Amino acid sequence: MAKRLHVRLFATLFCLLLAPAAGPGPAGVLDAQDRPIRAMVLTGQNNHGWQVLSEHYRSILEETGLFEVDVVTSPPRGADMSGFAPAFSDYDVVVLEYNGDMWPAPVRESFERYMLNGGGLVYGHAVNHTFADWPAFNEMIGFGAWGGRDERHGPFVKYRNGRLFLDHTPGHAGECVDPHEYPVVTREPDHPIMRGLPRVWLHGTDELYSNQRGPAKNLTILATAWSDPAREAHWGVRTHGTGDDEPMVHTVRYGRGRIVGTAMGHVDGGAAPGSGPWPAIECVGFITLIQRAAEWAATGDVTQPVPDDFPTAAGVSLR
Repeated sequence: MAKRLHVRLFATLFCLLLAPAAGPGPAGVLDAQDRPIRAMVLTGQNNHGWQVLSEHYRSILEETGLFEVDVVTSPPRGADMSGFAPAFSDYDVVVLEYNGDMWPAPVRESFERYMLNGGGLVYGHAVNHTFADWPAFNEMIGFGAWGGRDERHGPFVKYRNGRLFLDHTPGHAGECVDPHEYPVVTREPDHPIMRGLPRVWLHGTDELYSNQRGPAKNLTILATAWSDPAREAHWGVRTHGTGDDEPMVHTVRYGRGRIVGTAMGHVDGGAAPGSGPWPAIECVGFITLIQRAAEWAATGDVTQPVPDDFPTAAGVSLR
């Protein structure tokens, strides 16, 4: 009997040693060959066209063949949020398209645990307006704009002389020059998200955010765009662009979690599906960044090739 028990114990230990370990992310994602990456697109409130952009996110993630996507929609602005309880831990990455009412405390606590324990977060454009008074969220996104943000929320985040620069000048957070095509400059070519992308590429007509500020902890700027002083600003207090290289794509590490944010991706508020074109989100550069960002946030790596129709320094590419 003792001999048989020893044999069984040895066999069990041997199998455990051979079994693959669960990879990063609360849902235990291994890689794209083991199972689809589970993605939640969380939406429902935004002063921009969330119906358009949430559907766009679902579509471009699914077209990679890597993701299984659920769209989770909050109650409308001003409605009862007590029954709103997204199951974050069921997903490898959350693509956030939300700018609205504060989530109930249990949802905030659940999301903080999810991120600290290795969750992934990807967001674009107007999501950086939201939750100015939620300290943990501001650490997750690194920096934001509008929503009452000022020097109490952290320094202005800039890119100067080839590196991240934190400007502690007091003032309102958030400026935006009129929509136009603008060059995006890769700053971290060896990062998995940026690997293989051109050093400079032309982004489709979009708003260009500037003067964003926040805690800026564990932050890496992946790409920037120059805010032209000759261009008129709106939705702010300046009259022209800042003359700075402003962050366009960045990452943040929060606990074991990985976050990717981009200032790109404008859709007019109230826009309905099919009401485009929307060159900011139809730009192949933006599409590729969201696809690669979601894979990296979920797994820590990027397996997707750079598409043949990626924009160049000389021309925008729309899909």
